[in-house]
Amino acid sequence: MLKIKIISPDKVLFSGEVERIIVPGMMGRFEVLTNHAPIISILEKGSVAYDVANGERSELQISGGFIEVQKNRVNLCVEL
Repeated sequence: MLKIKIISPDKVLFSGEVERIIVPGMMGRFEVLTNHAPIISILEKGSVAYDVANGERSELQISGGFIEVQKNRVNLCVEL
């Protein structure tokens, strides 16, 4: 499981555990799974999708931001 936090300048949009997250990176969409290598990347305009523990998928449209992945913790700072 990944522990993720998605924040915007105004508020926390989501905080919890997910099985995976798919984000719009500068070089294309990429997926983060458990035990992913550490990374910091800029996010482009697009859709952030994540699967919560019960298998339900949630999506969020963003206009940009960045992602940090380290030791199964994922932080996204996004603009909507």
